[in-house]
Amino acid sequence: MMVLHRDTGVIEHRAVGDIVEYLDAKDLLVVNDTKVFPARLLGTWADSPGAVEVLMVSPLASGAEEGLAAKLDAPAAEDALAWSVMVGSGRPCREGQAAVFGPERELQVVLRRRLDGGLWRADFICERPLMRLLDEFGHTPVPPYVHREGTAAEEAADRARYQTIYAREVGSVAAPTAGLHFTPELFAALDAKGVRRAAITLHVGPGTFRPVKCEDIEDHQMDFEVFTVPPETAEAVAECRVRGGRIVCVGSTTVRTLETVAAAHDGRIVAGHGASNIFIRPPHRFLACDAMLTNFHLPQSTLLMMVSALAGRERILCAYALAARAEYRFFSYGDCMLIV
Repeated sequence: MMVLHRDTGVIEHRAVGDIVEYLDAKDLLVVNDTKVFPARLLGTWADSPGAVEVLMVSPLASGAEEGLAAKLDAPAAEDALAWSVMVGSGRPCREGQAAVFGPERELQVVLRRRLDGGLWRADFICERPLMRLLDEFGHTPVPPYVHREGTAAEEAADRARYQTIYAREVGSVAAPTAGLHFTPELFAALDAKGVRRAAITLHVGPGTFRPVKCEDIEDHQMDFEVFTVPPETAEAVAECRVRGGRIVCVGSTTVRTLETVAAAHDGRIVAGHGASNIFIRPPHRFLACDAMLTNFHLPQSTLLMMVSALAGRERILCAYALAARAEYRFFSYGDCMLIV
């Protein structure tokens, strides 16, 4: 774990377990408790043996709504049968086209209409509960740079490892990877020191990782991602402020959720359900996040711009250059940085 002090620029090289030394009993650690599900499906078209891959992105309302309304009014992932999906195939896709999945072809996915961002609205047709079928033959959507042969042993390992220990609310197609560093033993050490903990839920979609390709970053549009802030978390943040503690966010999704809510409520965190497409970049003024644990991010990513807004662009570039020389591991299963 690299520790970057944003007030001085001082950098330390530590281990993840040392995070206990940097937090105290006044602080509040906020995590994202979203849970990754087996959202990647491999099958064939219903009318031919041609292969097709479907990545389930987010549940949608079953009516005619589109866009943000369809996301905010959507049922929980466990109950949804209408989804926005990404489709990979060697043939052009068309409305009404159907694909089948599973050894018994018992799950049918029908493409209904095109959505923004190259997605499709699709209906899932099955006689048994959809999530049960996904558990049987769905695949964990690990990042594409994590190469897999498709074996049962690999899938079992991915389901165990590509998940935080506090994952609870089903709905993500990507893990909030900063949280992968925590273990029950590390949480116990933080508990012993009196560090409090709270959770938000933001279901992570592929848009989080979409690189910025615009000449002017002001033209980049973030995808909306649905979030929930429970009443107990809003209360915990308010109590932390009263006692003079810091809000320590685990991962970019937690930062985005809290900054979205704070911007809409004069700096306060209030309970509620909504969607965020906030693009945090310099010179963003942080209203909720005081410190952040995060992994090392790709060039041209909105995630790199977020940490630059928190710690300063030049300090982040210097820290990343040092991390590369010191052979820190980047990407989802890589090392982490604590910005304090």
